Amino acid sequence: MLGYLLKRLLYLVPVMLGVSLITFLLINLAPGDPAGLILRSGGVEPTREAVEALREELGLNDPLYLQYGRWLWRVLHGDWGRSFRTGRPVVEELLSRFPATLELALAATLFMLCLALPLGILSALYRHAWLDHLSRLGALLGASLPGFWLGLVLIYLFAVKLRVLPVMGRGGLEHLVLPAVTLGFGLAAVYARILRAGMLDALGQDYIKVARAKGLPEKWVIGRHALKNALLPVVTLLGLSFGHLLGGVVIVETIFAWPGVGKFAVDSIFNRDYPVIQGYALFMSVVFVLVNLVVDLSYVLLDPRIRLGKGS
Repeated sequence: MLGYLLKRLLYLVPVMLGVSLITFLLINLAPGDPAGLILRSGGVEPTREAVEALREELGLNDPLYLQYGRWLWRVLHGDWGRSFRTGRPVVEELLSRFPATLELALAATLFMLCLALPLGILSALYRHAWLDHLSRLGALLGASLPGFWLGLVLIYLFAVKLRVLPVMGRGGLEHLVLPAVTLGFGLAAVYARILRAGMLDALGQDYIKVARAKGLPEKWVIGRHALKNALLPVVTLLGLSFGHLLGGVVIVETIFAWPGVGKFAVDSIFNRDYPVIQGYALFMSVVFVLVNLVVDLSYVLLDPRIRLGKGS
């Protein structure tokens, strides 16, 4: 187990290097001058001399390989640079907004699981019944409805018409309901269908027939045998989805003015805030690798036949 963990953590190094290099090249290919954007943020058209002076101060006149090497050297020493716009360290900017994104991701995941698990299980147990057909219809709607459209509809119904929930911002639990439902509804539709397929496959296996022949209660057969094996593909997909949510679902965070890392990254892209963009890409690569590592380790708990180690 320890060897597997160390090997997976070592994989993080080339992943981070590749992500940082690709991100650096892409943001430098994008049109726009960060020095000009910074100076124009004050509402005054800057002179050419002022723009050149700021570019020199920020090191933007140096060759690209020198800029990347200087940035990489600082990162290796724990310095991710400072934001061009705010002047604050990039790490502080990201960490100050990450709790909001984590809160939204957890709430959306919890809502998704509360909706998808019972629908997927019941659809498999009552195959071709009215509940199964209703679940299929819900899955089709959930997978087809764009997130931004659903978010706007929810705002119109519950914030504008009924006035029972706030429109935007982060505060109490009432602020979390609409963005969490917007994110979780589409995911729940997909997960319910995956769980249904996994349950149907598990219920047709020989070990389920043996368990029933032994006279085990049906709830034990479903919960302890069929469900645990049907959850393996769900857990795999859950790791990817949760990593995506932690990356900040930009559209939802923008619609609901949720102060997370996704909205902050988009604002930084529009303002050509290079240190923040590079730091965000590096930060999220670490998050994705660690989330998927946790998912791989959870397989052992769900299926004892799986062992992490040599030959796995």
